[in-house]
Amino acid sequence: MTLEFTLCLITLFFLAAIGMPIAYAILLSSFTYLAVAGQDIGIIGKIFMDGLYNSFVLLAVPLFIVAANIMNAGSISDRLLQFCVALVGRLRGGLGHVNIVASLIFSGMSGSAVADAAGIGKIIIEMMTRSGRYPPGYAAAITAASATIGPIIPPSIPMVLYALVSNASIGYLFLGGIIPGLFMGIVLMGMNAWIAHRRDFPLEEAVPLRELPKHTVTAFPALLMPAILLYGIYGGVATPTEAAAIAAAYALVLAALLYRVLKVSTLYRILVESARSSAAVGVVIGGALILNYIVASENIPDRVAHTLVGLEVHPLVFLIGINIIILLLGCVLDASTLILVIIPLFLPTCKELGIDLVHFGVVAVVNCMIGLITPPYGILLFVLNAITRIPLAAIIREIWLFLVVLIFALLILILFPGVTLWLPRLFGYAG
Repeated sequence: MTLEFTLCLITLFFLAAIGMPIAYAILLSSFTYLAVAGQDIGIIGKIFMDGLYNSFVLLAVPLFIVAANIMNAGSISDRLLQFCVALVGRLRGGLGHVNIVASLIFSGMSGSAVADAAGIGKIIIEMMTRSGRYPPGYAAAITAASATIGPIIPPSIPMVLYALVSNASIGYLFLGGIIPGLFMGIVLMGMNAWIAHRRDFPLEEAVPLRELPKHTVTAFPALLMPAILLYGIYGGVATPTEAAAIAAAYALVLAALLYRVLKVSTLYRILVESARSSAAVGVVIGGALILNYIVASENIPDRVAHTLVGLEVHPLVFLIGINIIILLLGCVLDASTLILVIIPLFLPTCKELGIDLVHFGVVAVVNCMIGLITPPYGILLFVLNAITRIPLAAIIREIWLFLVVLIFALLILILFPGVTLWLPRLFGYAG
C-alpha cells in the first residue's frame, strides 16, 4: 500500500468520523490522493461524468425514487394498510404484523428502505402508538426492522448499485431477492408474535372476513405494481431501467387518475424532492467511482484476491468472513458506501473461489440493510427518530431482538445458496 493511498484512507475515515457527509468525505480523500500522487485533479471530473452518463442502469435509481414518493404522497399507502389490517390485524400483536406485511408489499414498489420507513412506516407507527397500545420505542423498532426488507424484494436501488460494480444481471438479482425478502418477513413476524405474547400486547378489533374482498379490490391496482414490474423485466418487454420508468408512470396514473389524490402542486413537490434525493445518491455514486478508480490504480482488488486464494480459503469460510466484515462496517458506514466502495474489493476473490455473484450480491445487500438498523450509525434509527420524535435510546433498546433474527436469516442465506438462487435458476439462470 503506497503512502498516497494510506493518506487517502486516513482522510476518508477521519472526515467520516467527524460527521462529514460520506459523499464529500470520499471526494476530498480522492483529491488528497491525486494531489499527493501528482496526478491531474481534472481526472475527477472526467471519471465522475463518464461514470454517471455511460451507465444506463443508473437511470433506474431516480425513477424508483419518483415511484416511491408518488406512492407515499397519495392515498395508495392508506389503501395498502387497510388491506394489511384486514389480512393479519386480528392476530395478537396484529399491528406489528401489519407493519411487516405492509413493508413486504410496499417493498415491491419503492426499492428503498428509507422511503418505506419515512412513508408507510410513519403512518403505522401512529396507528400502533395511539391510545398507548404499543410502546413508542417498539413501534419504531419494528418499523425500522421491517423497512430493511424494502431493498431486498424487487425493485431494489441497492441491487442496481451492486449490478453497476459487479456486472451481475439486475434481472436475476431482483429474482434472487424475492424468497430472501419473504423469509426476512417471516422471521420478523415470528419474533413479533413471540414478543406480543410475552408482553401481552392487545388484540385489535378483527375486520370481518367478508370485508376482505372489498379491501383487496381497493388495494388491487397498487398490488399489481410488483407484478407489472417483474413481467416487464422477465417477459422481455422492458429492460430494468425501462421497467423503472413504467413503475413511475404507473404510480402516477394510479395516484392522479384512478384514485384522484394527486394535485399539480403535490406532483411538483414530489419531483423536487425526488430530484434532491437522486442528486444525493448521484454524488455518492460519483465519489465512489472516483475512489474505485484509485483502488484499481493501486491494484488492491487483485492483491486481495491473490492473498486470499493463496491462503486456500474455503468459499464458505470466505463468505462468512466477508459478511462479518460487512456487518461490522455497517455499524459505521452507510449502505451505498459499502456497496460501491468496499464490496468491489472482494468481487475478484469471489470469482476466483467460484462464488456465484448473484448469490453474493443478494447476501451482501441483505447484510447492508441490516447495517441500516445497527447502532451506532443505523440510518433508519435516525430517520424514524427525526420524523416521529421518539427518543433514539428507546428505539435502540427495542431493536436488538429484531437484529438477532435478521442476522439468523442472513446466516441461513449464506449457508444455503439455493434459497437465493432457486427462482433465478427457474427462469434460466445458469449460475
